[in-house]
Order: sequence, then structure tokens, then C-alpha cells
Amino acid sequence: MITTLRAVPYFLKNLIRYIRLNKENSFRVCFKDIFYKTYDRFNEAGTMSTHYFYQDLWAAKYLHQHKITEHVDVGSRLDGFIAHTLLFSAVCYIDVRPLKAKIDGLDFKQGSALALPFPDNSVASLSCLHVIEHVGLGRYGDEVDPGGYRTAARELMRALAVGGILLIGVPVGRERVCFDAHRIFDPQTIVNAFSGLKLLEFNLIDDKGQGIINNASFSVARQCNYGCGLFAFTK
Repeated sequence: MITTLRAVPYFLKNLIRYIRLNKENSFRVCFKDIFYKTYDRFNEAGTMSTHYFYQDLWAAKYLHQHKITEHVDVGSRLDGFIAHTLLFSAVCYIDVRPLKAKIDGLDFKQGSALALPFPDNSVASLSCLHVIEHVGLGRYGDEVDPGGYRTAARELMRALAVGGILLIGVPVGRERVCFDAHRIFDPQTIVNAFSGLKLLEFNLIDDKGQGIINNASFSVARQCNYGCGLFAFTK
């Protein structure tokens, strides 16, 4: 709000100058079309959500390094991780909400992290990024279930093929629920939920959000208020 108000004098100055200088009738200022955005001058270049930005790059890079050409994702960001991955791999995308867009290389199946449309041990490359922290809170129309994240973990493990890769991204730090938005996990809680799998690596985006801490310790993650834990598992 402070930044928005701070930009008002600049907006008014720019508006007056534009009206005085403009000679093109089709581009004259019409007040019903004014779209106040001058506060962008005080933002950093290329503003981004640091969790999603670094998480999505990490996951896409991981798959690319492992030469994945067919991948299944459950509920991750289309305009981040999925877009990155489509550059080198076909993606089957599962989400509880409908998707009307037609995207080359993307096969959409409407479904739930609690009931994936795949046989046991059938998915060789699987991801679920910033999703299971929401499951069971009712935010997206799902049933309220305090243990919903554990149910989702069991379902992801069921579908994962032996020798397959599963990438998980969740908020980590002081463990708690912020109802009805999300949970924040102790990283050990995630390892316990996926106890049927082997943890290959754990990386962290801490509260500073300035990049990924590779091979981070759980103790460092626990000091975060709202970090992002990046887990790679295999069966």
C-alpha cells in the first residue's frame, strides 16, 4: 500500500505530460481506460515468486539431466515447471480442476492426487510440486482430512514405478497448518510420509529466497519460517 501511494505523484506527472505531448487521436487518454501501474517503478526487475521460480527450475533441470522424455505431474504450475519440462519431454498433467487450454506435448487428465489414473508401479517419472500441503484442507473443493497429505503420499508411492523418480516440493520450517491455505512441514515429516521410498537428495530455498541450498540439512530447514523443501525420491 505504501509503495502504491508513493507512486501517485509520478503517475499524475506522467499523465499530465502525456496528455500535453500526445498528437495521436487513437491513443488519447480516456479516463475509463486508466490502468494505474506506476508503482512498478519501485519493484525489482522481473518480479517473481521465489519458491516457485527456483523450485520449477530445479525440477525441470533434474529431469533434463536424467534424460526424461515422458513425465507425469500432479498439480504443479503450468506456467513454470510444466512449461519448462515441455521443451524436452511429453507431460501427462493431472489436476482436480478442468483445463481448457490445448498445449502441444501436454496430455491433460482431470483427477486427484488421492486417486491417480495409473496402475500400481507404472509411472517412471513423477512430480508433485507445492501441492500436497493443500490436500485435505478443502481449499480446492476437496474433502477436509487432516491427514490428507499422507493419503496423497501413499497414492504417489503406489503409482511410482520401481526405480522411478519422484520430485516433491513443499513448504518447510516450523511445522504448522495455516488453515485453509497450506501446511508447513518439518522435512522429516515428508520423509516419514514417503517412508516406502529412498531419499536421493534434499535441497532448500530458505526465507531469504536467494537461490537453492543444495544438499541442505534438516536442521537448517527447521530454522525457516516459510522455506521450500525440494525432495528427490526413488522406489
